[in-house]
Amino acid sequence: MVQSELVDLEKKLRDAQLRPTKQRLALAQLLFSDGNRHITAERLHSDAMEANVAISLATIYNNLHQFTAAGLLREVVVDSSSSYFDTNIAPRHLFFHEQSGTLKDIAKDDLKVDNIPPLPEGTEISSVDVIVRVSSTRR
Repeated sequence: MVQSELVDLEKKLRDAQLRPTKQRLALAQLLFSDGNRHITAERLHSDAMEANVAISLATIYNNLHQFTAAGLLREVVVDSSSSYFDTNIAPRHLFFHEQSGTLKDIAKDDLKVDNIPPLPEGTEISSVDVIVRVSSTRR
């Protein structure tokens, strides 16, 4: 990791009120140094092992949830047993390819959500997340 990248990642963590430990810095480098990613904890653990970062899957889960709570990641729950962590926290919708287990962004203006029913009293919309599930066509 280049020294300037390390300084930028340390600042990113400190700005999010997270202590930049060696493990957090290593995870932040894996998450944020290569553009936007949709990643599972298991895939991040595999990436960490390939990069010779000794870290348990439980520690990865803990850090992903801390990064999410700090506003650095967005958790995308695709079903009750599968969550992805998205480095692009901007509001938008997603395609989920069921066979490959991959997510793809839907451009902000390509999907409009209309006709939202009246909200329960005392509530307001905090976000609207649409996941469009797709599968390969049979030929």
